[in-house]
Amino acid sequence: MNKFELISKYNVPGPRYTSYPTVPYWETNPTEEQWLDQLNHALDINLEKNIGAAVYMHIPFCESLCTYCGCNTRITRNHGVGMPYVEIMLKEWDLYLKKLGREKILLSELHLGGGTPTFLSPNELKYLLTRFLSKVILTSSKEFSIEVDPRVTTFEHLKTLRELGFIRISLGVQDFDLRVQQAVHRVQSVDQVKLVTDQAREIGFESVNFDLIYGLPFQNLQSIKNTFNEVIQLRPDRIAYYSYAHVPWIKASQRRFTEADLPSGEEKRKLYEMGLEILTRNQYIEIGMDHFALKKDSLNHAMNKGELHRNFMGYTSRYVSPLFGLGVSAIGDAWGAFSQNEKLLEHYQNRIEKNELPLLRGHLLTDEDLLIRKHILNLMTKFYTRWEDAEDQGNFLSQIPYRLAELQEDGLVDLTKNSCIITEEGKPFVRNICMAFDVRLMRKKPDTMLFSQTI
Repeated sequence: MNKFELISKYNVPGPRYTSYPTVPYWETNPTEEQWLDQLNHALDINLEKNIGAAVYMHIPFCESLCTYCGCNTRITRNHGVGMPYVEIMLKEWDLYLKKLGREKILLSELHLGGGTPTFLSPNELKYLLTRFLSKVILTSSKEFSIEVDPRVTTFEHLKTLRELGFIRISLGVQDFDLRVQQAVHRVQSVDQVKLVTDQAREIGFESVNFDLIYGLPFQNLQSIKNTFNEVIQLRPDRIAYYSYAHVPWIKASQRRFTEADLPSGEEKRKLYEMGLEILTRNQYIEIGMDHFALKKDSLNHAMNKGELHRNFMGYTSRYVSPLFGLGVSAIGDAWGAFSQNEKLLEHYQNRIEKNELPLLRGHLLTDEDLLIRKHILNLMTKFYTRWEDAEDQGNFLSQIPYRLAELQEDGLVDLTKNSCIITEEGKPFVRNICMAFDVRLMRKKPDTMLFSQTI
């Protein structure tokens, strides 16, 4: 079976597995007390190993709507909303410290995402981060990273962030073709991206990442080739090459174009294959799912050492836990539990003003959940997993060779009775392979549209 026949066969709706269980299958909602207990447990265990926590701050504001985006955003040109939001997010952190009974926590990673974090002014960012950092203890190997929009990010933003310790920056590029940019309502020039990239490097940022998307409306092989030609000239250290998730039943803005404007399954995969070929030819190494890095990059070193980790922030070069999610809709992860904040900004703010953690929903993982989570994480970060431990025998894992038999026949996995190795041909189908381990999905197939296509 050739690769295009495989694409047709396996291009089905499926989760991206930033968590297990996936969010639609969260069912045992933790109370505030249970969530705090899970966080304290994770903090205590990892403190003994000198493993710091991670914090994700969600800044929801954008000046305009990018129609491909699936994130929780608030579109406004009123920059007066910035400082009140900063204050309420700092109050959320103070609430966590008070309720956890800790003056400070050990911190290894900090990431700002959105929305558009540089919607905040340099002074607002400095105020937010200075106040926050005064209430943590940093590990010697701390890493701070931020997502930026090249259209609104100034040199003063970059200078302020670098002075505060940020070393990684991620630029939303998506595509340089004007017709594609107009369709997704994100018009930005190569020069804008180059300016921010060059300035960041000049003042000491150690790593630059570009986000690119394939499968957008009106993309074709020539437009992708042209985009990559420009990207390779700028030589980012990392590239995330995502499949566009068309979910208009979730994001109404995606109804501004139709399925007829999108590359088909086979056409979409050709876009990916071209990007992959260009990246490989230019010495980028495939890291996990959708991510590529130069050989010198820490993600590549982590992959080679078997230390690559994946959480709601994406791929990281080491295990960090717990993950605190601050801001509207942000998700936290204590390994044994997940919790997501209120998704409506006004509700989020009101809960904090009442001195409540703004928890909306979450999930307490069962023993089975924890076991499956470990194997799906292995597949996502190592492209293999094994289940040799005695406690793994006699459960659902004994069914895995049968559930993956067809993928093995198609050359996508190599199986034994207690291991699964994803082949080179199988890497593009890692989501399909993880689905074979997803007991919750197997037991209850969704009866409505929940997930984007896997290809």
